[in-house]
Amino acid sequence: MGVKHIQLPNIGDITLYKRRNSRSLRLSITSSGEVRVSMPHWVPYKSGAVFASSKAAWIETMRDQHRTLLKNGQAIGKAHHLYFSQTTASRITNRLRDQEIRIGLPKNVNEQHPEAQARARSACVKALRQEAGALLPTRLQALAERGGYTYHSVAVKHLKSRWGSCSSMRDIALNLYLMQLPWQLIDYVLWHELAHTKVMRHGAPFWRELEQHVAHARELSKEIHTYQPTLHPKT
Repeated sequence: MGVKHIQLPNIGDITLYKRRNSRSLRLSITSSGEVRVSMPHWVPYKSGAVFASSKAAWIETMRDQHRTLLKNGQAIGKAHHLYFSQTTASRITNRLRDQEIRIGLPKNVNEQHPEAQARARSACVKALRQEAGALLPTRLQALAERGGYTYHSVAVKHLKSRWGSCSSMRDIALNLYLMQLPWQLIDYVLWHELAHTKVMRHGAPFWRELEQHVAHARELSKEIHTYQPTLHPKT
């Protein structure tokens, strides 16, 4: 495996990894804020650098999320709360039960510890996925029936920047982070994707279609841009 460390303007240090089993470029950020790009072994390092540069805005958002600590008692989604507690275990543990996300901390480890925060983030994403899977497909179907829409499939996904998408085959994807939004904006996104089953492009016909079902759709479109798909959704 080849490894190269470089520095990019507006991003800083990143690490490029060449892996023989990789088939595409993938970007990740560790709990400490390190930026990593994994790439096929035959892809030039320069391509990895260009790829990272194109994701500068997303990288900054994710770094802000990592810098903002998850806190004891924090609400996650519509039904869960996060709790940190000291245990007698020798390692950090996490448990998702009913409406509680429990992070167990061994002696001499507090909730600000990077590993504790990383485990908490992973558990919170799992909780959001459960909530989204239980609520969003049902709500989408109800709105589709009300509006006279049909779609091929719906899937809940961990999307990096988009709240949802609709393909030309009418396959709808919904971001699990929707559960962090107010209900009014959740419904806006669902109606938005349903409108795309009839009109794909964001032109005047699309907005006419959407506004049949969503009052003040353009105002809601502006409002949703004040949120980010993260565990700390407000920008």
